[in-house]
Amino acid sequence: MPFLRERSGRWSALKIIAFVAALLPASWIAYQAAAGELGARPVTEAIHQAGDWALRFLLITLAITPAQRIFAYPRLVLARRTLGVASAGYALLHFSLYILDQHFDIFKVASEIVLRIYLTIGALGLAGLIVLASTSTDAAISRLGSGRWHAIHRFVYAIAVVAVVHFFIQSKLNTYQPVLMAGFLIWLLAYRALYRRNGEVSPLHLVMLAIGAAVVTAVGEAILYLLTSGVDARLVLLAHFDLDMEVRPAWWVLAAGLAVAGAGFWRQKRARQRPRAPRISRGAVSGAIQVQSGS
Repeated sequence: MPFLRERSGRWSALKIIAFVAALLPASWIAYQAAAGELGARPVTEAIHQAGDWALRFLLITLAITPAQRIFAYPRLVLARRTLGVASAGYALLHFSLYILDQHFDIFKVASEIVLRIYLTIGALGLAGLIVLASTSTDAAISRLGSGRWHAIHRFVYAIAVVAVVHFFIQSKLNTYQPVLMAGFLIWLLAYRALYRRNGEVSPLHLVMLAIGAAVVTAVGEAILYLLTSGVDARLVLLAHFDLDMEVRPAWWVLAAGLAVAGAGFWRQKRARQRPRAPRISRGAVSGAIQVQSGS
């Protein structure tokens, strides 16, 4: 399997881990199907699980760049291609299972995509992921050129937004997971905006980013309930502080963001504790040059 090797030809532990991680959800879905554990509507449940993993892998792929910067581990980029292709693969599985659920009636599938807005949005996201996956090979990068390839792959941010919107609409009343995914996406997009503006994102910035993403997630959830169910937005916001209620998505976004910030502080502290090479004065350098030149 050449795609699991580095350019030097050696096996890549990161690529292997990413590949195994990409296969695990599909294996779990297959096991549930074989064991009859997918419920009364097994195909529908499999459709939902495949779609959920398509979005999760997409967000994990987007998290690679911040992670390699924050943890000072650039080799993480080796896992990005595998995880991105996995996202496209699960999206394709999601769509294929939908076709199966429609008894392979392609005309009905096409008409549903045209008539139902959430299916139209989902189809656009799938098409985008297929384009990105099909241009992820070394040959495609060489053929397109670096500039054009990067321009195409910047559409991944729009695709992620489209995927979250599709998730929201198809989830109908149960919007807990879509809100959670939206919160993580807000963090990922805000991180990139901060990095472009500042050139780096400090641990303090990460703390502020965690708080900001959590607040936006909470307010967004409150507005969503107001618009879709007519529930008073203030009640939804107050529910975040009710210990008897389920932990709201905003708290998970905050916890994840603060954990990342903590890792950033730890990395910064480690970097400061490393012994530095002694600084050589200009006079010493000048003297060394004079000795070498025989002056």
